[in-house]
Amino acid sequence: MSKSLVGFIILVAGVLGYWFWGGEKAYEIKNMPITVSRIVCFGDSLTRGIGASRGMDYPARLEEMTGIEIINSGVSGDTTADGLARIEDDVLDYEPDVVLITLGGNDLKNRVSADTARANLLSIIQRIQAAGTMVVLGGIDIPLYGKGYAQMYEALARQTGSVLVPNILEDLFGNPELMSDSIHPNDKGYEIMAGYFYKALDGLPFVVD
Repeated sequence: MSKSLVGFIILVAGVLGYWFWGGEKAYEIKNMPITVSRIVCFGDSLTRGIGASRGMDYPARLEEMTGIEIINSGVSGDTTADGLARIEDDVLDYEPDVVLITLGGNDLKNRVSADTARANLLSIIQRIQAAGTMVVLGGIDIPLYGKGYAQMYEALARQTGSVLVPNILEDLFGNPELMSDSIHPNDKGYEIMAGYFYKALDGLPFVVD
């Protein structure tokens, strides 16, 4: 790759760092990669793909969209504390360029405070960013039951310079045509969810090793 091309990519990445989610809410994104050849999807049952047919979970669909290696490190039932405990083996050892996080739903279900979930997520994000990796944070915004989680995700993304997908279940939650049960999407729902993350990665140069 020529120096001029690398310089152009870095320039574009810097611009995108301020562009994500646009308008007055724009902020600088940390660790924008020059190229992306491997992504780890790290989370709970929404990452694992509960409710999806084989090969129809959101990481698998995202792999189809990007053409690069996507590793599914989702564990059903995981809380933010559980995620923090396994971050080394299930995320950092893969040396990804980008990590997509979907954690916090089980904390909310288990009535863990948003402050506690935020502290765990902050530790997770800081460890990932210390390895030079960009983070995309998938938020949850459940009407009448959010308990401050939506605001927590937004504040955390700003604090850490993570890309934010404000609500990974937007237009899915409560829609029986897109959900396999009250919590998990079906095949079509996971495809939409993958699309949200794909949009968050828009402009990044995907390169197959």
